[in-house]
Amino acid sequence: MELDRIDRLLIEALQNDARASNKELAAKVGLAPSSTLGRVRRLVELGVIRGVHADIDPEALGIGLQAFVVIRLGHHSRDTVAAFHAHLRALPEVVASWYIGGIDDFLVQVGVRDTRHLQDLLMDAITSRPEVSLVRTEIVFEQHRKAVLPIYV
Repeated sequence: MELDRIDRLLIEALQNDARASNKELAAKVGLAPSSTLGRVRRLVELGVIRGVHADIDPEALGIGLQAFVVIRLGHHSRDTVAAFHAHLRALPEVVASWYIGGIDDFLVQVGVRDTRHLQDLLMDAITSRPEVSLVRTEIVFEQHRKAVLPIYV
């Protein structure tokens, strides 16, 4: 899919402030508001813009601890991988998960209340699964998330 200069400007503006009004976006990219609205709708329809998200303070939701869990499976059939990934997505504590290449198979970001909650999650929902052969946990002390993706197209 081809993104032109205006598309890239719109994407950049929305990444910086997803609540910007259509009128504000139009002024930033130098188009009429009706043309800007059409461009944004097209980017949504094409799947370039997949959603608009609020940046929420985890502690406000009772998340006192975040961690990355690295998981290695004992066997790797397509069905096993797909079923395990579906299991991860169904866990409310899982913030994000990646099926990765290399010696390990999954990288999972979790948000929990505390260390006891993390231990219970690991023991009850992850290490108890028969396909899991190794679990390693990395605690997050501090997070700085860059909300803007680089634009290379």
